[in-house]
Amino acid sequence: MATKTIIKPAKSPAAVGPYNQAVRTGDLLFCAGQIPIDPATGNLMAGDIKAQTDRVLQNVKAILDDQKLTFANVVKSTVFMTNLADFAGMNEVYAKYFTNDCPARSTLQVAALPKGANVEIEVVAHF
Repeated sequence: MATKTIIKPAKSPAAVGPYNQAVRTGDLLFCAGQIPIDPATGNLMAGDIKAQTDRVLQNVKAILDDQKLTFANVVKSTVFMTNLADFAGMNEVYAKYFTNDCPARSTLQVAALPKGANVEIEVVAHF
């Protein structure tokens, strides 16, 4: 049986609930959904969908970096948005982080996200 390792990167914002930033089991890293929290202040970052998506993906990158992975290791992502009318802006920023062999992706509109965020992204990466 594969062991479960809890991942709490020092450069990531603290979890806003009873969960961990990521869990590694076997060759997979499951990252919790990241919202646009500034790790320096712990506050939600203001700004449009592009600014919030960039902050979210910086938070994802901090987790990947901690495990010596890159966005190329991501095999699946899920994007949660409060307004799918913002899809083009989110997608523009997303494409700057996922440049080659993009992962499978689902995008969903949700009624609300923690702390009033407009976007949340979770990923699964392979070692």
